[in-house]
Amino acid sequence: MLKSNKYCYVTFFQKPDKSHCFEYRIIIIFAYCFTLILIYMKRKIITIDENLCTGCGICADACAEGAIQIIDGKARLISEMFCDGLGACIGSCPEGAITIEEKEAEPYDEIKVLQHLITKGENTVIAHLKHLKSHHQGQWLKEAVGYLVEHKTELPVNVDKIIHEVHHSGHEHDGCPGSKAMQFNSPSTVSEYESALSHWPIQMHLISPQAPYFQNADLVLAADCVAYALGSFHAKYLKNKKLIIACPKLDSHQDIYLEKLIALIDEAKINTLTVMIMEVPCCRGLLMMAQQAVSQATNKIPIKLIIVGIKGDIQKEQWI
Repeated sequence: MLKSNKYCYVTFFQKPDKSHCFEYRIIIIFAYCFTLILIYMKRKIITIDENLCTGCGICADACAEGAIQIIDGKARLISEMFCDGLGACIGSCPEGAITIEEKEAEPYDEIKVLQHLITKGENTVIAHLKHLKSHHQGQWLKEAVGYLVEHKTELPVNVDKIIHEVHHSGHEHDGCPGSKAMQFNSPSTVSEYESALSHWPIQMHLISPQAPYFQNADLVLAADCVAYALGSFHAKYLKNKKLIIACPKLDSHQDIYLEKLIALIDEAKINTLTVMIMEVPCCRGLLMMAQQAVSQATNKIPIKLIIVGIKGDIQKEQWI
């Protein structure tokens, strides 16, 4: 209750009438504005380019929250509150139609997502919770498990089975092909190559586009794992080139990466950009970032894409 003067007492839930004082109207305005802040907040959320989307449905399968559906032949974000903004769908899109943007959107609601996924069955719920676990979203995972336990007797799914499956799942395979643990035979002898690295640092957060060695250079933008998988990386792909590395799945603050790439193109005036990524879907975000930088830069340069297999083979090499 707010006491405004000796004649006017106002409670927040009173029904408006002509007798209410000025202070009451101020409270209503404040409450309305605060509600808008709660309903819409600035956060990361996916955006789908309908012109690029072919409606293949791969992204819908990759979305563990069920936020994407194929409607009228196009991928649609059916609810902003279902999108967690982690971007598992980005790497799965073969057309590069999905990006993550920071904009005003409804807050992500884990409980509403869970209620929606329960209708799809136990396996869908398990996939979603494993997705949260693999992306280290402990708070959302705790909310989800708490809801399942609290409503265990009311739900049409086996809660004990779900919790057991998620609890005993490691990060060796959580639904993302790039996280699946695999072992394969390596050759008994490996030829030694001299390092072709000619500068330091190389990590995207640490490099400066103004460094003199980037001027008019042929630049390699490589995913972190490439040099480990590809034995001939130094001798064949890095020789006489400059290098920057990044991980499109695990690195944070990637908006800075885009700014640096644009600066390298426009200010350092690099000649070419070779993007080397692994075959796993989550790596494609690096290609999309490079394409976005070229499209936003004033200077236009060619991009070469090289896709490396997890066994060290070259799966694709082409100018795009």
